[in-house]
Amino acid sequence: MGRKSMDIFSSERSLIGRLFQKSILGLFLAFLALVSPFMGAAKADRIKDLGYFQGMRTNQLTGYGIVTGLAGTGDSSLQYTIAAMTALSARFGLSMPSNVSPTLQDAAAVIITADLPPFAKPGQTIDITVSALGRARSIRGGALMITPLYGADGQIYAMAQGNLEVGGLGISGRDGSNLTVNIPTAGRIPSGATVERAVDPGFASAPYLQFNLSEADLTNVQRVATAINNALGPGRAHVLDGVSVAITAPEGAEIRTALMGEIENLPVDRADARARVTINARTGTIVINGAVRISPAAITHGRLTVRVDENYGVSQPNAFGQGQTAVTPNSTITAEQTRSPMFHLQNGANLTDIVKAVNAIGATPGDLAAILEGLKQAGAMNADLIIL
Repeated sequence: MGRKSMDIFSSERSLIGRLFQKSILGLFLAFLALVSPFMGAAKADRIKDLGYFQGMRTNQLTGYGIVTGLAGTGDSSLQYTIAAMTALSARFGLSMPSNVSPTLQDAAAVIITADLPPFAKPGQTIDITVSALGRARSIRGGALMITPLYGADGQIYAMAQGNLEVGGLGISGRDGSNLTVNIPTAGRIPSGATVERAVDPGFASAPYLQFNLSEADLTNVQRVATAINNALGPGRAHVLDGVSVAITAPEGAEIRTALMGEIENLPVDRADARARVTINARTGTIVINGAVRISPAAITHGRLTVRVDENYGVSQPNAFGQGQTAVTPNSTITAEQTRSPMFHLQNGANLTDIVKAVNAIGATPGDLAAILEGLKQAGAMNADLIIL
């Protein structure tokens, strides 16, 4: 009776599993049917996805400041931290005797960086990143004192201040042991700086609007100019080079802003990317785009593994001998070579063929990198090989 009950339970459970799988499959097929028309129609990119108008760019800001309120994890007796704190105290009318050298374990010198977005106006806030400059072990729990942020032209564009958000944690014991999680010497302050000066993008009074591609491409720049002329009329857009398109427009910020918004949303069929293989030697990541093609080539790749085992024995003299006990090393060296069959790539092999062939021999990312470099050197792979 128990065995029969278990059989019934197992059959019911398998039936429920099959029904669940069918329902999931049905939902997946329904989702594909729903999104297929949109996937087929979403081939064109917007012009705004290919680049940006000249003047609409971020500007880097930087500053030097002091973080206070640290729990003994500051810069201690670092001289430029002391100098900065002395200058900060002078702002409030506090003077320090010349023969006093304070120890500032609760303060740290920091560098503040921020990106000023285009069209940022005075009174708006931006996020900032704070990084320890000296020997501080952690800036967790600290507060940044008011600090000016400078642009590349030496002008002050924002003022920063606020409490730090630090994701890292550092703990140390009196015996010298320590534990560090993430980076405790860097943090962020959301909306930690207030914009004090606006940057004029300059597009309102420029002779013409200029659109720059993010990546140089002669085909894409021609297609952008053609799309603009089709929408605004012939002769409005002219190609300057492989990156830039000049667009004639009436002067005035309001008119040009509306025109730029219209141009940004025009559809363009992006040209196929150059055949490219990117290898990150540090992480072992390899990315091959779909434009890579392989000429006829035969490839074999094997690995040689050498192993050295060290065993130690003890040589014991006779009971009445005059010798001494000695340790005798005994080394064993073995070499093993993994043999991989040669595989053949047909003319015009694409990304799918390459992946199948490499997976067939069980190649690791390091092996694949060596194979791709060999194909490039042999002239069988017509693609840009980029090693990071």
